[in-house]
Parts: sequence; C-alpha cells; structure tokens
Amino acid sequence: MIARIWHATATQDGADAYRRHFTGAVLPELRGTDGHRGAYVLQRVTDDHVELQVITLWDSLDSIRGFAGDDPGTAVVEPEARAVLLTYDTTVTHHDVLTATGV
Repeated sequence: MIARIWHATATQDGADAYRRHFTGAVLPELRGTDGHRGAYVLQRVTDDHVELQVITLWDSLDSIRGFAGDDPGTAVVEPEARAVLLTYDTTVTHHDVLTATGV
C-alpha cells in the first residue's frame, strides 16, 4: 500500500471550507477510483493559521495515476480548494506503508 501525502495552510474558516470541499467533492471521486483504500484530512492549529495534511491510501502507483494523471507526483488541487487555502504544495510525496492497523 502507498500513502500519498500533501500539505496546505488556511485560516480556520478556510480549513472548515476545505474539509467540506474534500468531503463533498474529493471523497466521492476517490471512492470511485480503483485502488483507493482510504483518506485522512488532518489539521494542526497554530497561532497564525491552520496546517492541513491530507493522506490518501492506494494499492499502487498505477491506481494513483487513475486519480492524479500521468505524473503522480503532481498535486491535484481544484479551483474550489485553491480559493480557500492560504498556501498549498503543488507536489505530493509517496510513502510505502510498512505497517497498518485498523482504527
């Protein structure tokens, strides 16, 4: 399994809006993509902003390409997300999952 990890920052209102966008638009697309195995949206509140980290889980790089296109290292950041974020990475990192447990 592969974890695809992406970072962004937002105001608290922007983070709330991003969570709604992710839940309403991104998750349905992920769930419809072969090889998708789950997703987490994490946040860390600081004095100045909210840090967001999105982790999606995949069977393989080929399954990631089904979502992200030919360059799996490029982040998929839709205009609706860009509108509510202060900053966001244009690339992602991929990590092999060595150990996983159920929640």
